[in-house]
Amino acid sequence: RSCHHHSVPPVTRHAFNMITPGPATLSGLCQITDQLYLSNSKAANDGSLVSRFNITCIINVSETRSSSTLAPGLEYIHIPIPDSPRSPVSDHFDEVADKIALTGEQDGRTLLHCNAGVSRSATLCIAYLMKHRGMTLLEAYRWVRSCRPMVRPNVGFWRQLIRYEGELRGCSTVRMVCSSMGEIPDIYEEEARNMLPL
Repeated sequence: RSCHHHSVPPVTRHAFNMITPGPATLSGLCQITDQLYLSNSKAANDGSLVSRFNITCIINVSETRSSSTLAPGLEYIHIPIPDSPRSPVSDHFDEVADKIALTGEQDGRTLLHCNAGVSRSATLCIAYLMKHRGMTLLEAYRWVRSCRPMVRPNVGFWRQLIRYEGELRGCSTVRMVCSSMGEIPDIYEEEARNMLPL
């Protein structure tokens, strides 16, 4: 069943210790919350960038392990997830979300990254916001996209996020719809419509 938006308390930045999204670029770290950052692998391997943002834990969900030398005291977790709609990314939703929450409770900051910072790591950021920040899937996706406009989880990851929202909330705010491109989340259909010239 679908969630009725009015039954969900409105998301306020204050309630979630959120930040106002700044200008996002493909390079650099995008701040999702006060304790969570999202980036591509190039930015995550930039030691000066990582230290400037006081990152204490890096979670790499690309298939390639970092070859950079890690700063002392920096925790590094590698979870190789192929960027394929068939990859079982949901196997890691709770593990990654709980680790981000735990790092935050210890006054640490987590950087979550994949290769491009578009699909895999964005999907896991959304799962964290749903589980630990009380957001709906739609709210979490829109929030992450406002912080990093190029995020675009693949269709298989969307199916897993929709299922996860059902487990967490007993309802869903995004549904899969048929389109000329095949099955896509309704939010992509809406975005495509908004991009078409009037």
